[in-house]
Amino acid sequence: MSRLITKQQIAEAAENAYTMARVVNGGHNAHYIPYLANVPSDLFALTITLPDGTTFSYGDDEYVFGIESVSKVATAILAMKQWSPEIVLEKIGADATGLPFSSVFSILLENDHPTTPLVNAGAIAACSMLKPFGKPDEKWQAIVGNMTALFGSEPQVLKELYRSESDTNYKNRSMAWLLKKHDRLYDDPMMSLDLYTRQCSLGVNCRQLAAMAATIANDGVNPVTGDRAFPAEISPKIVSMMASVGFYQHTGDWLFSSGLPAKTGVGGGIVGVLPGLMGIAAFSPRLDDAGNSVRAQAALKLFMQTLDLGIFNTTQVELA
Repeated sequence: MSRLITKQQIAEAAENAYTMARVVNGGHNAHYIPYLANVPSDLFALTITLPDGTTFSYGDDEYVFGIESVSKVATAILAMKQWSPEIVLEKIGADATGLPFSSVFSILLENDHPTTPLVNAGAIAACSMLKPFGKPDEKWQAIVGNMTALFGSEPQVLKELYRSESDTNYKNRSMAWLLKKHDRLYDDPMMSLDLYTRQCSLGVNCRQLAAMAATIANDGVNPVTGDRAFPAEISPKIVSMMASVGFYQHTGDWLFSSGLPAKTGVGGGIVGVLPGLMGIAAFSPRLDDAGNSVRAQAALKLFMQTLDLGIFNTTQVELA
Protein backbone atom coordinates (compact mmCIF):
# COMPACT_ATOMS: atom_id res chain seq x y z
CA MET A 1 0.00 0.00 0.00
CA SER A 2 1.06 3.57 -0.61
CA ARG A 3 -0.29 7.07 -0.18
CA LEU A 4 0.58 10.43 -1.66
CA ILE A 5 1.52 13.66 0.08
CA THR A 6 1.69 16.99 -1.69
CA LYS A 7 4.20 19.79 -1.44
CA GLN A 8 1.48 21.95 0.06
CA GLN A 9 0.91 19.40 2.83
CA ILE A 10 4.65 19.31 3.52
CA ALA A 11 4.89 23.10 3.64
CA GLU A 12 1.88 23.38 5.97
CA ALA A 13 3.18 20.65 8.27
CA ALA A 14 6.63 22.25 8.40
CA GLU A 15 5.26 25.71 9.15
CA ASN A 16 3.00 24.29 11.84
CA ALA A 17 5.87 22.35 13.43
CA TYR A 18 8.07 25.44 13.41
CA THR A 19 5.37 27.62 14.95
CA MET A 20 4.50 25.12 17.69
CA ALA A 21 8.11 24.29 18.56
CA ARG A 22 9.04 27.95 18.95
CA VAL A 23 7.49 27.96 22.41
CA VAL A 24 9.38 24.84 23.52
CA ASN A 25 12.02 25.68 26.13
CA GLY A 26 14.33 23.67 28.32
CA GLY A 27 17.92 22.59 28.01
CA HIS A 28 21.11 24.63 27.92
CA ASN A 29 23.82 25.57 25.43
CA ALA A 30 26.90 23.34 25.38
CA HIS A 31 28.65 25.04 28.31
CA TYR A 32 31.93 23.09 28.13
CA ILE A 33 32.93 24.77 24.84
CA PRO A 34 33.15 28.56 25.42
CA TYR A 35 32.14 29.51 21.88
CA LEU A 36 28.97 27.40 21.99
CA ALA A 37 28.05 28.65 25.45
CA ASN A 38 27.80 32.18 24.04
CA VAL A 39 25.58 31.43 21.00
CA PRO A 40 22.17 33.18 21.39
CA SER A 41 19.94 30.51 22.91
CA ASP A 42 16.67 31.50 21.20
CA LEU A 43 17.88 30.93 17.63
CA PHE A 44 15.71 28.42 15.79
CA ALA A 45 15.35 27.17 12.22
CA LEU A 46 13.64 24.35 10.34
CA THR A 47 14.30 23.42 6.70
CA ILE A 48 12.87 20.69 4.45
CA THR A 49 14.46 19.90 1.07
CA LEU A 50 12.88 17.56 -1.48
CA PRO A 51 14.62 15.48 -4.18
CA ASP A 52 13.68 18.03 -6.86
CA GLY A 53 15.36 20.83 -4.89
CA THR A 54 12.15 22.37 -3.56
CA THR A 55 12.91 23.83 -0.14
CA PHE A 56 10.64 24.99 2.68
CA SER A 57 12.53 26.95 5.30
CA TYR A 58 11.60 28.87 8.43
CA GLY A 59 13.29 30.98 11.08
CA ASP A 60 17.01 31.64 11.44
CA ASP A 61 17.88 29.40 8.50
CA GLU A 62 20.87 31.46 7.34
CA TYR A 63 22.51 31.78 10.76
CA VAL A 64 25.94 30.11 10.64
CA PHE A 65 26.54 27.77 13.59
CA GLY A 66 29.02 25.05 14.50
CA ILE A 67 28.35 21.79 12.69
CA GLU A 68 29.98 19.75 15.46
CA SER A 69 29.06 16.04 15.38
CA VAL A 70 26.82 16.32 12.32
CA SER A 71 30.18 16.49 10.50
CA LYS A 72 30.67 12.82 11.38
CA VAL A 73 28.02 11.90 8.81
CA ALA A 74 29.92 13.68 6.06
CA THR A 75 33.29 12.16 6.95
CA ALA A 76 31.82 8.67 7.25
CA ILE A 77 30.50 9.14 3.71
CA LEU A 78 33.94 10.32 2.55
CA ALA A 79 35.66 7.30 4.11
CA MET A 80 33.18 5.00 2.35
CA LYS A 81 33.79 6.87 -0.92
CA GLN A 82 37.56 6.55 -0.64
CA TRP A 83 37.53 2.93 0.48
CA SER A 84 34.17 1.13 0.57
CA PRO A 85 31.36 0.60 3.07
CA GLU A 86 32.75 -2.88 3.74
CA ILE A 87 36.23 -1.60 4.63
CA VAL A 88 34.77 1.09 6.91
CA LEU A 89 32.77 -1.66 8.63
CA GLU A 90 35.94 -3.72 9.02
CA LYS A 91 38.18 -0.88 10.23
CA ILE A 92 35.69 1.05 12.39
CA GLY A 93 32.30 -0.67 12.62
CA ALA A 94 28.62 0.26 12.56
CA ASP A 95 27.33 -0.74 15.99
CA ALA A 96 25.38 1.42 18.40
CA THR A 97 27.22 2.17 21.64
CA GLY A 98 24.36 3.12 23.94
CA LEU A 99 26.86 5.53 25.48
CA PRO A 100 27.51 9.29 25.40
CA PHE A 101 29.22 10.54 22.24
CA SER A 102 32.46 11.29 24.12
CA SER A 103 32.71 8.00 26.00
CA VAL A 104 36.18 6.45 26.07
CA PHE A 105 34.54 3.08 26.74
CA SER A 106 33.15 3.00 23.20
CA ILE A 107 36.67 2.09 22.07
CA LEU A 108 36.68 -0.98 24.29
CA LEU A 109 33.20 -2.34 23.53
CA GLU A 110 34.46 -4.54 20.71
CA ASN A 111 37.79 -6.25 20.29
CA ASP A 112 38.41 -5.45 16.66
CA HIS A 113 37.21 -1.87 15.97
CA PRO A 114 36.06 1.37 17.65
CA THR A 115 32.34 0.70 17.08
CA THR A 116 30.99 3.45 14.70
CA PRO A 117 32.22 6.57 12.87
CA LEU A 118 29.31 8.55 14.36
CA VAL A 119 30.80 8.81 17.87
CA ASN A 120 33.98 10.69 18.73
CA ALA A 121 36.37 7.74 18.82
CA GLY A 122 35.15 6.34 15.51
CA ALA A 123 35.14 9.77 13.90
CA ILE A 124 38.79 10.29 14.84
CA ALA A 125 39.52 6.87 13.34
CA ALA A 126 37.61 7.86 10.19
CA CYS A 127 39.76 10.98 9.82
CA SER A 128 42.84 8.79 10.18
CA MET A 129 41.61 6.56 7.33
CA LEU A 130 41.29 9.39 4.84
CA LYS A 131 43.68 9.62 1.92
CA PRO A 132 46.39 10.68 1.33
CA PHE A 133 48.09 9.35 4.45
CA GLY A 134 50.47 11.68 6.24
CA LYS A 135 49.30 14.78 4.38
CA PRO A 136 47.01 16.90 6.56
CA ASP A 137 46.50 19.72 4.05
CA GLU A 138 45.35 17.34 1.31
CA LYS A 139 43.16 15.46 3.77
CA TRP A 140 41.58 18.73 4.88
CA GLN A 141 40.90 19.69 1.27
CA ALA A 142 39.16 16.33 0.80
CA ILE A 143 37.02 16.89 3.92
CA VAL A 144 35.93 20.38 2.87
CA GLY A 145 35.43 19.37 -0.76
CA ASN A 146 33.22 16.48 0.28
CA MET A 147 31.11 18.70 2.52
CA THR A 148 30.80 21.29 -0.23
CA ALA A 149 29.45 18.61 -2.56
CA LEU A 150 26.96 17.49 0.11
CA PHE A 151 25.83 21.00 1.08
CA GLY A 152 25.85 22.53 -2.39
CA SER A 153 28.00 25.37 -1.02
CA GLU A 154 31.23 25.65 0.93
CA PRO A 155 31.29 25.67 4.74
CA GLN A 156 33.58 28.02 6.63
CA VAL A 157 35.90 27.42 9.57
CA LEU A 158 34.75 29.28 12.67
CA LYS A 159 38.19 30.17 14.00
CA GLU A 160 37.02 31.07 17.48
CA LEU A 161 35.14 27.76 17.74
CA TYR A 162 38.23 25.89 16.50
CA ARG A 163 40.29 27.54 19.24
CA SER A 164 37.66 26.68 21.86
CA GLU A 165 37.52 23.08 20.68
CA SER A 166 41.31 22.72 20.58
CA ASP A 167 41.71 24.17 24.07
CA THR A 168 39.15 21.84 25.65
CA ASN A 169 39.53 18.51 23.79
CA TYR A 170 41.41 16.65 26.55
CA LYS A 171 39.19 13.57 26.42
CA ASN A 172 39.46 13.36 22.64
CA ARG A 173 43.25 13.47 22.95
CA SER A 174 43.14 10.48 25.27
CA MET A 175 40.89 8.68 22.77
CA ALA A 176 43.35 9.24 19.94
CA TRP A 177 46.20 7.67 21.90
CA LEU A 178 44.01 4.81 23.13
CA LEU A 179 42.99 4.09 19.54
CA LYS A 180 46.66 4.12 18.58
CA LYS A 181 47.51 1.69 21.39
CA HIS A 182 44.92 -0.78 20.11
CA ASP A 183 46.02 -0.41 16.45
CA ARG A 184 42.70 1.20 15.54
CA LEU A 185 44.15 4.44 14.22
CA TYR A 186 45.57 4.52 10.69
CA ASP A 187 47.59 7.75 10.59
CA ASP A 188 49.34 10.10 13.01
CA PRO A 189 47.18 10.45 16.17
CA MET A 190 47.49 14.19 16.70
CA MET A 191 47.02 14.96 13.01
CA SER A 192 43.88 12.82 12.96
CA LEU A 193 42.60 14.52 16.10
CA ASP A 194 43.24 17.98 14.67
CA LEU A 195 41.38 17.12 11.45
CA TYR A 196 38.44 15.89 13.51
CA THR A 197 38.50 19.03 15.67
CA ARG A 198 38.63 21.30 12.62
CA GLN A 199 35.75 19.54 10.86
CA CYS A 200 33.61 19.93 13.99
CA SER A 201 34.45 23.66 13.94
CA LEU A 202 33.05 24.29 10.48
CA GLY A 203 30.22 26.80 10.23
CA VAL A 204 27.02 25.85 8.39
CA ASN A 205 23.41 26.99 8.22
CA CYS A 206 20.18 25.02 8.36
CA ARG A 207 19.67 25.18 4.59
CA GLN A 208 23.06 23.57 3.98
CA LEU A 209 22.31 20.74 6.39
CA ALA A 210 18.92 20.10 4.78
CA ALA A 211 20.65 19.92 1.39
CA MET A 212 23.05 17.30 2.75
CA ALA A 213 20.18 15.30 4.21
CA ALA A 214 18.31 15.53 0.90
CA THR A 215 21.43 14.39 -0.96
CA ILE A 216 21.50 11.26 1.21
CA ALA A 217 17.75 10.77 0.67
CA ASN A 218 18.31 11.19 -3.08
CA ASP A 219 20.89 8.37 -3.39
CA GLY A 220 23.87 10.70 -3.43
CA VAL A 221 22.68 13.30 -5.95
CA ASN A 222 22.52 16.81 -4.52
CA PRO A 223 19.03 18.19 -5.34
CA VAL A 224 20.27 21.78 -5.17
CA THR A 225 23.22 21.46 -7.58
CA GLY A 226 22.17 18.36 -9.52
CA ASP A 227 25.67 16.92 -9.02
CA ARG A 228 26.44 13.44 -7.70
CA ALA A 229 28.18 13.71 -4.34
CA PHE A 230 28.69 10.00 -3.68
CA PRO A 231 27.74 6.56 -5.09
CA ALA A 232 24.13 5.49 -4.51
CA GLU A 233 25.08 2.35 -2.58
CA ILE A 234 26.41 4.48 0.29
CA SER A 235 23.01 6.04 1.10
CA PRO A 236 21.43 3.04 2.88
CA LYS A 237 24.66 2.45 4.79
CA ILE A 238 24.91 5.96 6.23
CA VAL A 239 21.16 6.04 6.98
CA SER A 240 21.51 2.79 8.94
CA MET A 241 24.31 4.35 11.00
CA MET A 242 22.23 7.46 11.68
CA ALA A 243 19.28 5.30 12.74
CA SER A 244 21.36 3.19 15.13
CA VAL A 245 23.42 5.84 16.94
CA GLY A 246 22.41 9.33 15.78
CA PHE A 247 21.10 10.41 19.21
CA TYR A 248 23.69 8.51 21.26
CA GLN A 249 22.18 7.06 24.47
CA HIS A 250 18.76 8.45 23.48
CA THR A 251 18.76 6.90 19.99
CA GLY A 252 16.21 4.17 20.69
CA ASP A 253 13.77 6.58 22.31
CA TRP A 254 14.20 9.02 19.42
CA LEU A 255 13.62 6.44 16.68
CA PHE A 256 10.68 4.93 18.54
CA SER A 257 8.93 8.29 18.92
CA SER A 258 9.87 9.94 15.61
CA GLY A 259 10.58 7.20 13.07
CA LEU A 260 13.26 9.47 11.59
CA PRO A 261 16.92 8.42 11.14
CA ALA A 262 18.79 11.51 12.27
CA LYS A 263 22.13 12.80 13.55
CA THR A 264 22.68 15.55 16.09
CA GLY A 265 25.49 17.92 17.02
CA VAL A 266 26.15 19.90 20.19
CA GLY A 267 26.07 23.08 18.11
CA GLY A 268 22.30 22.59 18.06
CA GLY A 269 21.89 21.12 14.58
CA ILE A 270 20.00 17.94 13.65
CA VAL A 271 19.78 16.33 10.20
CA GLY A 272 17.15 13.72 9.35
CA VAL A 273 16.73 11.54 6.27
CA LEU A 274 13.59 9.94 4.83
CA PRO A 275 15.05 7.87 1.95
CA GLY A 276 13.58 8.77 -1.42
CA LEU A 277 11.34 11.40 0.12
CA MET A 278 13.16 14.33 1.75
CA GLY A 279 15.96 15.68 3.87
CA ILE A 280 15.17 17.59 7.05
CA ALA A 281 17.29 19.87 9.23
CA ALA A 282 16.58 21.86 12.37
CA PHE A 283 18.73 24.07 14.56
CA SER A 284 18.45 25.51 18.06
CA PRO A 285 21.30 25.74 20.60
CA ARG A 286 19.71 24.51 23.84
CA LEU A 287 20.54 20.82 24.43
CA ASP A 288 19.23 17.95 26.55
CA ASP A 289 21.45 15.81 28.79
CA ALA A 290 22.70 13.76 25.84
CA GLY A 291 23.72 16.79 23.75
CA ASN A 292 20.68 16.87 21.45
CA SER A 293 18.79 20.10 20.66
CA VAL A 294 15.54 20.26 22.64
CA ARG A 295 13.65 22.61 20.33
CA ALA A 296 14.93 21.01 17.11
CA GLN A 297 13.79 17.60 18.35
CA ALA A 298 10.34 18.98 19.09
CA ALA A 299 10.01 20.49 15.61
CA LEU A 300 11.08 17.30 13.85
CA LYS A 301 8.74 15.13 15.90
CA LEU A 302 5.81 17.46 15.25
CA PHE A 303 6.52 17.45 11.52
CA MET A 304 6.77 13.65 11.37
CA GLN A 305 3.63 13.11 13.43
CA THR A 306 1.55 15.62 11.47
CA LEU A 307 2.23 13.79 8.20
CA ASP A 308 2.33 10.31 9.80
CA LEU A 309 5.81 9.67 8.44
CA GLY A 310 8.42 7.15 9.58
CA ILE A 311 10.76 4.59 8.08
CA PHE A 312 9.00 1.72 9.86
CA ASN A 313 5.49 2.58 8.66
CA THR A 314 3.93 -0.17 6.58
CA THR A 315 2.26 2.31 4.23
CA GLN A 316 4.74 3.71 1.72
CA VAL A 317 4.60 7.47 1.22
CA GLU A 318 5.28 9.08 -2.16
CA LEU A 319 5.38 12.67 -3.33
CA ALA A 320 2.40 13.70 -5.43
